[in-house]
Amino acid sequence: MTDMRRTLLWVVFSMSLVLIWDAWSRHNGQPSLFGPQPVTAPVAAAGPGSAPAGVPATTGSATTTAAAIATAPAASAVVSERVDIQTDLVKATLDSKGGTLVRVELLTQHEQLQKDLWQMVQELVGLAPRHDEQFQKKNVVVLDESAHRLYVAQSGLIPAAGGSGLPNHLTVMSLVPGERTLKDGSNELQVRFESPVVNGVKLVKTYTFKRGDYVIAVHNEITNASGAPVNARLYLQLVRDGNDGTGGSSFYSTFTGPAIYDETKHFTKVDFKSIEKRGPKEAPDHVTTAETGWVAMVQHYFTSAWLIDKADTKQPREYFTGKADVTNDVTGGPAHVYQVGMTVPLGDIAPNATKTFDAQLFVGPQEEHKIAALAPGLELVKDYGYFKVLSEPLFWVLTQLHKLIGNWGWSIIALVVLLKIAFYWLNASAYRSMAKMKAINPKVMELRERLKDKPQQMQQEMMRIYREEKVNPIGGCLPIIAQMPFFIALYWVLLSTVEMRNAPWIGWITDLSAKDPYFILPLLMTASSLLQTWLNPTPPDPVQAKMMWIMPLVFSVMFFFFPAGLVLYWLTNNILSIAQQWLINKQLGVLGK
Repeated sequence: MTDMRRTLLWVVFSMSLVLIWDAWSRHNGQPSLFGPQPVTAPVAAAGPGSAPAGVPATTGSATTTAAAIATAPAASAVVSERVDIQTDLVKATLDSKGGTLVRVELLTQHEQLQKDLWQMVQELVGLAPRHDEQFQKKNVVVLDESAHRLYVAQSGLIPAAGGSGLPNHLTVMSLVPGERTLKDGSNELQVRFESPVVNGVKLVKTYTFKRGDYVIAVHNEITNASGAPVNARLYLQLVRDGNDGTGGSSFYSTFTGPAIYDETKHFTKVDFKSIEKRGPKEAPDHVTTAETGWVAMVQHYFTSAWLIDKADTKQPREYFTGKADVTNDVTGGPAHVYQVGMTVPLGDIAPNATKTFDAQLFVGPQEEHKIAALAPGLELVKDYGYFKVLSEPLFWVLTQLHKLIGNWGWSIIALVVLLKIAFYWLNASAYRSMAKMKAINPKVMELRERLKDKPQQMQQEMMRIYREEKVNPIGGCLPIIAQMPFFIALYWVLLSTVEMRNAPWIGWITDLSAKDPYFILPLLMTASSLLQTWLNPTPPDPVQAKMMWIMPLVFSVMFFFFPAGLVLYWLTNNILSIAQQWLINKQLGVLGK
């Protein structure tokens, strides 16, 4: 029993060191021990008979599709222009090249830039001047085409089954003059792009930004200016590189990548690694045709998603994911990107006729109750890990507490208190078992010293003591293991809840999603972990006993980089556990032994 526990302890400790080292390496820009190596692929030149990179395939053959798109106008033929749009919630940038949304800045969501500990100490003792202006809040940017990131929302037309190219996201369009800032008293703002006629087809895109809304309406008008019917498909896609861009910590990981939700209510996350494994000449992976659903790019706290469903209609579509080598229009250099999108059949468009199609583009925070109302299943983009079935009701309780208390920090504390009350008797059983183990520990230590050369007899005598004292050696572990899923689920609730961003608690904690700027909570967390170790029974094995003191210190390193809300949760749990264990130890007369 002792050898098994010692081995398990060493395995846990060794793996923890490996994970901490890997996290530290990623924090300093080194590749992960467990992740794929960075991909640096050259830009593929679009020669004769080949399609421009980044345009999705149709249901026709790859050769036919490539030939059709190759006749699209070259992006370099006309210089594109960019326009900035501002509402009460977002500041957006659109590019007339394809009428593409290339930047979305969220005006009410902020990144908190924090000083490191060494810089704060230098300023405190006067060794360095204060530069508080460099650490003010800046707005979160979700979509962005810049020198460091490429993440955009594109749309366009492709032939239904081969043929001549049509206006797509590489076609330079004309920007129609109009208002660019949402004025007081106005509820919406429109931006209109008109493409030239390409092989007899003209595309007009109208973006509508609404007050108090992260959803952008995208109205598409497709006019057939030719003398023959045109059969086209509209594609809607999100394209991004592998950079997260959220400023998250390297000491915890959340999903970043494409997601698809189809009519069978099946939610699929597609990581970049699985897309990268496909061969360089493979076409985008088309999913079975569906009539409802959406596509999204997911990252920590924020999401972009194309939505096309209406309450009373169903629209056939095909989903796809893929990769491409494109050119970053800001730097002019190569960019390796990943795609997720859908293609929608428009049917035959008669000569001189116009067909319209409406879509919605959501770019904003993962506010669960709000995004759930936009489309069925959209709330699934919020990453709850493997304990979703427990995390969802815990989040509901947390939101109800916040409605009563009005402060997310105190709501976290209240929720932990409720959980400790719910598990009070289970915890009491565990702590009584540990207290009894602590009471008989002197006997066990004496026995181990006396029979250290007779391990088999020592094990028999130890089991006899356990039977006589009615102590279960693992009785203190089982009740705690039984409730661990609930506390892990709460961990994921706090890690994934965007409402914690910029949410203050007290005093120096002004953002529960950022690390404690003065490391007060992590230091208290470390002290509470050491106090818990002192209250627990000392392991008979001296090596084990040392490890029990070392492990809290090692694990505490991670808490210095965790969001303050998470540290507050663990600290509250530790304090309540210590209080209950101290009372039980006092009742059984083993306090301080």
